[in-house]
Amino acid sequence: MVKISLVSALLSITASTLPAYADDLVERGAYLVKHVAACGNCHSPLDATGEIAGKELSGRFVISTPGFDAYAPNITPAGIGGWSDEELSIAIREGIRPDGTLIGPPMPIELYRRLSDSDLAAIIAYLRTVPAVESDLPRSRYRIELPSSYGPPVSFVADVAPGETVEYGAYLAGPVAHCIECHTPMTEAGHFDYASRLGAGGQILEGPWGIAVTANLTSAPDALARWSDEEVINMIRTGHRPDGSAMAGPMGYSFYRGMAEQDVRAIVAYLRTLPARVP
Repeated sequence: MVKISLVSALLSITASTLPAYADDLVERGAYLVKHVAACGNCHSPLDATGEIAGKELSGRFVISTPGFDAYAPNITPAGIGGWSDEELSIAIREGIRPDGTLIGPPMPIELYRRLSDSDLAAIIAYLRTVPAVESDLPRSRYRIELPSSYGPPVSFVADVAPGETVEYGAYLAGPVAHCIECHTPMTEAGHFDYASRLGAGGQILEGPWGIAVTANLTSAPDALARWSDEEVINMIRTGHRPDGSAMAGPMGYSFYRGMAEQDVRAIVAYLRTLPARVP
């Protein structure tokens, strides 16, 4: 029996089933990778303006923490060209490389497990089209114990209907853009405290940007509630507060500025529903 790859099986999806700004899987994948998921924010060498031309998605050193030194791998065909669609799907959504080893943080596998089948296929379809860029990077080094797995194999994840809705915003802010990962504190055991402090911020991230403390995105009075929707959208897209002051990295502002209006408004609509929390 011939096994049909995830991407091949979904190439028959008609444009009418995809958001209005995507005519096919590759276009949808390009939009997700370049803007909402902002894959290049970790996987591309960056300068002060964003991705370095000609080196997109070729991998880079990302961050050093007490628990690990993270290198985002080359995800151009030079790095993953030998992986099948199914192997790449499992790596993205389950955190398992073709050699059986586990992918560790900061890759947000716990969230990517909820990527829909069609969006996952779109991302893979687009990655097959990007130019191959050679690079030589080590794997990430971990001083923490990684889990044995991130859960059972993922069999099927349905689409969330696109629209300016809380439901679609939760999907974009969760598994796609993984906003809630950086903006949720961790427990003493090293797990994200999604149950008690979802979106409360307070993570300390040290890197080329200096030392950044992630913002509180909940409805607490001194958090997101201070700003209007338009002000929040402008901050996401430009990296500047309403008073004109610049916000710190590692937020991927240069990527997010290309998000569709519907999508960024859906994200804000979802964030407005987060109960007030403190870090």
